[in-house]
Amino acid sequence: MKTKIVIPLAAVLSAVLMAADSQAAVSRQQAISAALKARIGQMQRQERFVCRGDLICGVSDLPLFYRRNGYRPVWLGEQNFTQRIDELLAAIGASRQDGLRPGDYHLQAIADILQLLPGSNGWKAPFDVATLVDLELLCTDAYLLLGSHLLAGRVNPETLYAKWLVDDPEADLARILQKAADSERIGESLRQLGPPHSGYTALKNQLARYRRMASAYRWTPIPPGRLIRIGDRDARVPAIRQRLQLLGDLPDSATRWWNLYDIALSEAVLRFQMRHGLKADGIVGEQTLAALNVTPDRLIARIELNLERWRWIPHTLGRRHLLVNAADYSLTVVEDDQPVMRMRVVVGNSYRKTPVFSDRLERIEINPYWNVPTRLAIEDLLPRIQKDPDYLARNDFSVFAGWKKGARQLDPARIDWSQVTADNFWYRLRQNPGPKNTLGRIKFLFPNRFAVYLHDTPSRRQFDREIRGFSSGCIRVERPIDLAQYLLRDDKRWDRQKILDAVDSKKRTKVRLRGDVHIHLMYWTAWVDREGKLQFRDDIYQRDEPLADALRETSPRSVLVGRTRRSPVAN
Repeated sequence: MKTKIVIPLAAVLSAVLMAADSQAAVSRQQAISAALKARIGQMQRQERFVCRGDLICGVSDLPLFYRRNGYRPVWLGEQNFTQRIDELLAAIGASRQDGLRPGDYHLQAIADILQLLPGSNGWKAPFDVATLVDLELLCTDAYLLLGSHLLAGRVNPETLYAKWLVDDPEADLARILQKAADSERIGESLRQLGPPHSGYTALKNQLARYRRMASAYRWTPIPPGRLIRIGDRDARVPAIRQRLQLLGDLPDSATRWWNLYDIALSEAVLRFQMRHGLKADGIVGEQTLAALNVTPDRLIARIELNLERWRWIPHTLGRRHLLVNAADYSLTVVEDDQPVMRMRVVVGNSYRKTPVFSDRLERIEINPYWNVPTRLAIEDLLPRIQKDPDYLARNDFSVFAGWKKGARQLDPARIDWSQVTADNFWYRLRQNPGPKNTLGRIKFLFPNRFAVYLHDTPSRRQFDREIRGFSSGCIRVERPIDLAQYLLRDDKRWDRQKILDAVDSKKRTKVRLRGDVHIHLMYWTAWVDREGKLQFRDDIYQRDEPLADALRETSPRSVLVGRTRRSPVAN
């Protein structure tokens, strides 16, 4: 529920705190500092600390901040304190534009204190130290909590997903607050903590647009019925036309024939389908109609979830980087903030989801071996081997006695595979380079704990499927030669022909990359593309609902507390 709070701070606080003479002011500051130190000491002795009914969340950063500045109040200082609190309240209100909840940041508790200040009967003349300390703590905690959420998200994704680790931001919020107070830039300092990416800003703009749409229009469901194709007449056409105009897929100036499904409307449906990852045929069928009937409120919720995901990623993506969106089955190469290459990918299936992390590409392997992970060998290959004794030989696999370097190669024909189980599977299966190799001709490597990488595939037909979740976690790329050529362009030893010659040689070749190229494996179910179009995709890994549940929790906490700085290797 939105609460409009208007506090005339200059009139309210000046009469209480600024009218005393200099000696009284010094006395007041000393009293507040002493009370502040005592209150923080009490806070550190308790598991939970509540102020005016609100839980104080900055259990680490808040004591650090006051210890550093000698327990001097920052919001109740001698000068410009009204400006500081005004800027804080404005920033808290503006957090709604980021998909955050202003009420999480002590907005009501602060407002309640401000309402008390103009000489209510509860005041002890000439001022009430305990109440001022409450105001000070609530404002500081609100700043630290909001700053934490803008910087790193409201939810720690590592608590939600086993395969989602992100790089923690390296920021000292206590120091940032002190610098902001000293320079009188409270609001600006908070704005600078949010993601600097144009994609985040564009998604915020779409959030505002959909909120306006939700408040201005009643979203009446379009009823089901037969397929609608070009030239058809249908009583639902006017509703479809209006819906597409509201969503921006059909210009308002488009020709209007009452119930005729014309070319202009079909092209608008085509654009809508492409924005939602549907089969783009310009026909209104069951899936397209269901997508048209999704209410703005549900889409707003989806946008807010993905704004949160933006806050989890590094603030610097790299001048050159690869961006994989698993929910979109796509890979985009970006250079100087401009896309230079895009291709389809195959990602992990629902049982072996592609993880999310940021890293740095290190090398390329041409004609790679595929050392089959043990779990994959047991769960996927062992049943095939037991069913077909010639499976290993026919698919160019070698068998080794374990994973140690120099492990002895074994004759698969002399192993009784019918007696092999998960408990006694101590073999290493290696598929040799060649046309049958699961990794195809090239793989692209970057270090990570899940042994995930990009690679080619001999199964080219998979890229023609609309849903492309077939892998065991790794990412299969549609145009591996093009990608290799781009990544090796700074190496004079390699050009496209030399890459093709190396592939044809069937020899395993390792090439260390020159330059700095980062890779970001993401999961976005809503984002704004380079043409400014809002895109939606199905939640293929069922990750939206757990995040929505976490964001609905009523007790926000700083996501930075207890988290340590890691290298970009993440998950």
